[in-house]
Amino acid sequence: MADLTNTQKKEWARTLYLRENLTQQEIADRVGVSRVTVSNWCRGGKWEEQKVGLTLTRREQVQSLYRQVAEVNNAIQLKPEGQRYPDAKQADTIVKLTSAIRNMEQEVGIADRIAVLTDVIEWMRPSDLDKAKELTSLFDAYIKDKL
Repeated sequence: MADLTNTQKKEWARTLYLRENLTQQEIADRVGVSRVTVSNWCRGGKWEEQKVGLTLTRREQVQSLYRQVAEVNNAIQLKPEGQRYPDAKQADTIVKLTSAIRNMEQEVGIADRIAVLTDVIEWMRPSDLDKAKELTSLFDAYIKDKL
């Protein structure tokens, strides 16, 4: 496994900060930097504000996009018979929304991987703490390899 660049470490730390309920020290230990570095990255990148704004899951975002497509289609259906086709603006909106839906449904980013692996660790922790710790180390190595 190759050593991570500072940029990769920063992105990994940011993802951990946004997705997991870890202290800055825990993040620093997992990423391999000092707590002060994580603190500086956090302040400089306004991670706290991002964390507050990170309320929608990918699934909720896709559902919202589908609702928006339905709204455009409903507006088209309300037009008089013979004119029930999208105008240029509506057609452009439909193309953009369907493209966004396709991208979100197909793309599995590093944040999604971390979310799934975190769920596995949280599931394992109550029944076998040692195994959860072992998985955490393995999953950290996996994520580091994917960065």
